[in-house]
Amino acid sequence: MPRAKKNENDRKIFVLDTSVILYAHNSIMNFAEHDVVIPITVLEELDQFKKGNDSKNFEAREFIRLLDKLSKDRMIHEWTPLNGKTKGNFKVMMTSSESSDEDANKVFGEEKNDHKILNAALNLKNGENGRKVILVSKDINLRLKAKSLNIQAEDYETGKIKNITELENTGKDVLEGIDPDVINELYDSHTVEAKKVLGTRKRKANTYYILKSDKNSVLSFYNGENNTVERVDKKLAYNIKPKNAEQTFALHAITNPNIKLVSVQGVAGTGKTLLALAGALEQRRDYKQIFLARPIVPLSNKDIGYLPGDIKSKLNPYMEPLWDNLKFIQNQFKESDKEFQKITEMVNQEKLVIQPLAYIRGRSLSNIFFIVDEAQNLTPHEIKTIISRAGENTKIVFTGDVHQIDTPYLDSQSNGLSYLIDRVKDHPLYAHIKLEKGERSELANLANELL
Repeated sequence: MPRAKKNENDRKIFVLDTSVILYAHNSIMNFAEHDVVIPITVLEELDQFKKGNDSKNFEAREFIRLLDKLSKDRMIHEWTPLNGKTKGNFKVMMTSSESSDEDANKVFGEEKNDHKILNAALNLKNGENGRKVILVSKDINLRLKAKSLNIQAEDYETGKIKNITELENTGKDVLEGIDPDVINELYDSHTVEAKKVLGTRKRKANTYYILKSDKNSVLSFYNGENNTVERVDKKLAYNIKPKNAEQTFALHAITNPNIKLVSVQGVAGTGKTLLALAGALEQRRDYKQIFLARPIVPLSNKDIGYLPGDIKSKLNPYMEPLWDNLKFIQNQFKESDKEFQKITEMVNQEKLVIQPLAYIRGRSLSNIFFIVDEAQNLTPHEIKTIISRAGENTKIVFTGDVHQIDTPYLDSQSNGLSYLIDRVKDHPLYAHIKLEKGERSELANLANELL
């Protein structure tokens, strides 16, 4: 329905918190015909984020540029059209408490920016002639505070995965009752026509199968390009041997040159990072460099600047788990073995680079095997940015656990790894495997299962 015919009171007013802007700078454009308000406190907070190379700094800068472009020669405290007749209006709200009988600072006994944003929502609610006012924030605690003040509050839903069950897709399927002769043919010739195995079943690109008959079984892989099912064997990768079917499938995807994008999901101890690194080392001759990166999630929500020492000392606590995996692989060999020495040589010559993810941004990703660890702590925009930088002969492997989020404004449905699994599934360049069995130790399994 054209906006001109719509009742004014039917249009809602959405008040955006800083966390929404830092999650997606174009979020202001995603509220259909409804109006959007940015409290001045949000602009003040964004000013603190505009410098730096992290994704939140990029989002802050882009939002400020977008606001400047939208406002043109208008005053930003006045209602300004967002984008023609199909969108609503926006404005920056300059005051936060003087027109409201309620004051969040007094209610919660402290003056802080979050409370100024709440006051802005209270002012709108009391002064907009019955229009529905909704605070939008990625901060759960701020939403709870809003609700305690009788302000409707919501998470920013754009880009959020609706069907959480899709994230439980393991990337593998178990098919029973397969003809024993077909399994024997797979063992003998390595490949069979897909219809002999899958029949009329829906075929998804790069899906792995455990095929079982009453006599035998085999691990296999659906090759959509050739429309065949291929046998998958357990193979060593730099002396690391898969310990179960899912690890075998993951290593196959990691070392398959036709699959350019891989996600490996699993709880702690399932071997995600170890397999990715071992697979990369096994293919070291096929790539110019191996990058192993992870996002920095500040300890106790403190910036790394509070840690003592130089930048290398500050980053060591975050990168140590990656070095642990590399040392574990290296210790599969004797110090005199060429494989042991090769890893040391690759590190010294920067053929193998372990860095925070922020240090990778801006680099060209051509001819590189790129492993991104703890990908669940990335936003969808960060995932998109990383993949969009891939050049010729680049492979990217994302590892993580979508249920173990260390970033306060992400959850299992809105993090980058979930977004990737949901959006790219069934693409011929992509494979996803969920590791379900912990292989670190019996003690680690006890923690995952019982604690």
